[in-house]
Amino acid sequence: MATYLYRLGDWSFEHRRKALALWVLVFAAVVISAAAFKGHTNDKFEVPGTESQQAQQLLEKKFPGAGGASARVVFVAPRGETLLDAANRAAVMASVGKQQRAADVSAVVDPYSAGALSKDKRIGYSDVIYPVPADKIDGEARDQLAATADPARDAGLRVEFGGGIVRDESEVNSEGLGMMVAFVILAITLGSLLAAGMPLLTAALGVGLGLTALTGLSSVIQLSKTAPILATMLGLAVGIDYALFILSRYRQNLADGLQPRQAAAQATATAGSAVVFAGLTVIIALVGLAVVNIPFLTVMGLAAAGTVAIAVLIALTLLPALLGFAGDRMKRRNRALTWRPRFPARRSETTSVRWARFVTGRPIPVLLAGLVLLGVAAMPALHMKLRLPDDSSQPTRTTERRAYDLLTEGFGPGFNGPLTIVVDAPRLTRAQQAKLASGVAEGLGTFPGVTKVSAPMQNERGDVTIVLVTPTTSPASDETKDLVSLLRSKADEVFDKTGIHAYVTGTTALNIDTDERLTEALPKYVLVVVGLALLLLTIVFRSIWVPIKAAAGFLLSIATSLGVVVWIFQDGHLADALGVSNPGPVLSFLPILLIGILFGLAMDYEVFLVSRMRESYVKSGRARESIVTGFGYSGRVVTAAALIMTAVFAAFILADDPITKSIGLSLAVGVLVDAFVVRMTLVPAVMALLGKRAWWLPKRMERRLPDVDIEGSKLLGDLRELPARS
Repeated sequence: MATYLYRLGDWSFEHRRKALALWVLVFAAVVISAAAFKGHTNDKFEVPGTESQQAQQLLEKKFPGAGGASARVVFVAPRGETLLDAANRAAVMASVGKQQRAADVSAVVDPYSAGALSKDKRIGYSDVIYPVPADKIDGEARDQLAATADPARDAGLRVEFGGGIVRDESEVNSEGLGMMVAFVILAITLGSLLAAGMPLLTAALGVGLGLTALTGLSSVIQLSKTAPILATMLGLAVGIDYALFILSRYRQNLADGLQPRQAAAQATATAGSAVVFAGLTVIIALVGLAVVNIPFLTVMGLAAAGTVAIAVLIALTLLPALLGFAGDRMKRRNRALTWRPRFPARRSETTSVRWARFVTGRPIPVLLAGLVLLGVAAMPALHMKLRLPDDSSQPTRTTERRAYDLLTEGFGPGFNGPLTIVVDAPRLTRAQQAKLASGVAEGLGTFPGVTKVSAPMQNERGDVTIVLVTPTTSPASDETKDLVSLLRSKADEVFDKTGIHAYVTGTTALNIDTDERLTEALPKYVLVVVGLALLLLTIVFRSIWVPIKAAAGFLLSIATSLGVVVWIFQDGHLADALGVSNPGPVLSFLPILLIGILFGLAMDYEVFLVSRMRESYVKSGRARESIVTGFGYSGRVVTAAALIMTAVFAAFILADDPITKSIGLSLAVGVLVDAFVVRMTLVPAVMALLGKRAWWLPKRMERRLPDVDIEGSKLLGDLRELPARS
């Protein structure tokens, strides 16, 4: 592989104008396609094969409109007044009238006809029903619904919106903040403003190209709002890191006396090989999300994987071309950035070398200290609870959260997550169907944990009945989950006796089904991703123990990251400082998403660090000294890369969206721990204990595995026999 990458880097450097022109044409084609085929992002949530999803499909087929979106508009009278006061009632009904005339609305149930008033009559709500799912409601219809609050607000009433149709959205430029921090770190690490700007430029181009391509695909795939955010996170992080590794190797080659063209080609061949395998590991982990069989997770994984693939291609082709345009200016260092005070007894060894010698000289104490530290940090993960976010997870400044709190205050927590019971009885007569509907509603009222049961609603044929059940407990509580299980077990008994199908669905039931699907899929996902990655690392390093050690370190990083997330998001420590408005269970798909992303990123540092160690070991044959030598070459750059990636992820903690906030925090902590504690501390300690055994590979496997020559030893040996080219 190193030979092919050498030729690619050499061509890109020599024919830099052609390489740049090709990327410009690609970007232009993607922009034109995006403009022509642009669709809309949506947060439609489906979990194929679950009971709740089967019920939704049944409603779409037999009860059109019943499975559509709905918004709950909450009205609150001032202190000392009620919604029954004449002026307040008139204002509420004026808003209800505007709701009935709003675009796409099929029905509105006002607070007075439905009896939807709290005991003190200060809080009430109307239900605005749409015949289509939320993802089919356009921006104009959402704006019209938001405007229906004006008559009530003008009269002095408070109005809030639940249901997700109307949202209060504020954007934080997380990407810009992360790029600013990255530029500072790069400038200090590389000692050059020009060199610092190169990785940022290529990463920004890669993310721009990836997001534009996603925009063009949004008309044919179900693209959630979270997918581009995740693609941006990873695209910036790996794009900067991959360019940094090749660029630092290029500058080292220049310092060793190579001409710019040969330096670029060799950097692409050696560091570029590590980039290819690191990128493949990330892509494998992200594409592996498809095994969970939850569409929005699959799309998130594929979108992020595509952005990572673009980052790899840009690092291997566009970066060498840009290095060609920069010429000798990449050698220069900024005096202000590289100034250091002079000390009489200044050591010649770098900090990375001194640290590597310290770790390899005391491997057992260092290993034990690291394991204790990570074990303590991971302990909160032992009591982790999982759920999908609802409006209670939103910041208190959003209308969704305020509506949630008001409904809880006025009617109880269960009003924020009603269950939908769907009964399918096509073989009964209309009289039998009507009797069954009333019997279902009456029977549901006797279940423990049920506070309210709606009147039964039937489709035109009368063969499908819907009953809304309001629990006494909140949507995310264990009691509500137990109620869903009880209802489903009773439905199974009814089917065994009568052959009549009954389903439990609704947002709350769908969230419960999703949690169970994720729990079931997690072991299979870990097996697929870790298995493929271990195979890949075995090929790369031609070793048994190095991949096993890499996987074990990754598990420590995952446990620590989840422990910190539980400590903050679930237990509430530092919640105010980080803007966590309502501590509670952790996002249910965070563990599987974190495993997929962090495994790939963790292997990045494993590849970059250990490949330099192996390169030194292949040359010298001295195991412990190769650890120090390899660490000396890559330690500073890996430190900068890890700090940059941590900064990029940490910037997303400032986002309002709880999903984005939790993903950003978990990835920032995971990268920080994995890079500095696992890869740069525990890995050298374990390698020192293993000695030459670290590079052991059974003879039978050695003969069968392809030799990819990631360290480029064969290539470099051939190049030494050739005259240097300018």
